[in-house]
Amino acid sequence: MTAHLPTPNGIATPLTTSDGAYTVTLETSGWTYAARADETLLQAGLRAGIRLASSCRNGTCRACMCHLESGAITYVVERPGLSRDEIEEGWILPCVAQARTDVRLAGDNAERVVEATARPLPVGPRR
Repeated sequence: MTAHLPTPNGIATPLTTSDGAYTVTLETSGWTYAARADETLLQAGLRAGIRLASSCRNGTCRACMCHLESGAITYVVERPGLSRDEIEEGWILPCVAQARTDVRLAGDNAERVVEATARPLPVGPRR
């Protein structure tokens, strides 16, 4: 299943970066990251240090639902948890969506992933 918004000529031409990845732009936060064609938008965000809202990661809970402002995606599941009307309105589930062109998402609840600093292991017996 592929979702996309119409382009001026009605054809979605795949646009990739030089490394074969697509650019994902989060309009709410202004952040961008690269997404390979073989990973979901959620997985790509995590790889880039950006956490999108999620829970089930299989397209049923709808916690990650956001609006596809532009671009084209395809789903890794046959029936994502969206109604036909929601799909026609441009809503997508990034946890099961893969980019097929550069995409712009709105309504994302993204946050930066802060890596925990490694703590040294204690030396000697614990008391």
